[in-house]
Parts: sequence; structure tokens; C-alpha cells
Amino acid sequence: MRNLYTIIKKPLFTEKGGFLKESQNKILVEVSSDANKLEIKKAIEEIFKVKVDKVTTINVQGKWKKYGRFLGKRPDKKKAVITLKKGEKLDFIEGV
Repeated sequence: MRNLYTIIKKPLFTEKGGFLKESQNKILVEVSSDANKLEIKKAIEEIFKVKVDKVTTINVQGKWKKYGRFLGKRPDKKKAVITLKKGEKLDFIEGV
């Protein structure tokens, strides 16, 4: 069993994420690249004490960038869009 705090890395505060939170009760978080949907759901439910309806994951490939004369690659990321059940609320800024 993995530690729940290694699965969830950080919340993502974006314009699209704010819109999803207000209109559809969804939150965006960055998760570990090897975490699956069941692990993400369990981690969110146990850490924040909310009920999760659905989890959708997105793999984001890192961009290739030039650093002077060298070519480098930003790291790959995995994001999760978590749909909370009706009546549930989670706000990272104000607290749980």
C-alpha cells in the first residue's frame, strides 16, 4: 500500500479549473504518474473527507525546450479531474 500523500502532488489553480469548480463541482489536481483512478479516488476521499463520484485522468507530455545551445525536455505530468458528489464541497484556499 502506497502512502496517500505521494499519490496527490498538488492542486492546479487555472482559469479552466476555476470554471469547472464553480459550474460542475469538479477539482483539478496533479497526481503521481503511476497512480491509477482507484488510488486517486481513495486518496482524495481519505485525505479531504469528501465523497468522489468520478475520476478522469490526463497524461500531459513535457515540451521540448532549448536552453541556450542545448535541447532539454520538461517532465511529463499526469492530471486528474475529480467530480465530487452532489452536496460535497472542497476548497483548497479556504480549507476543508
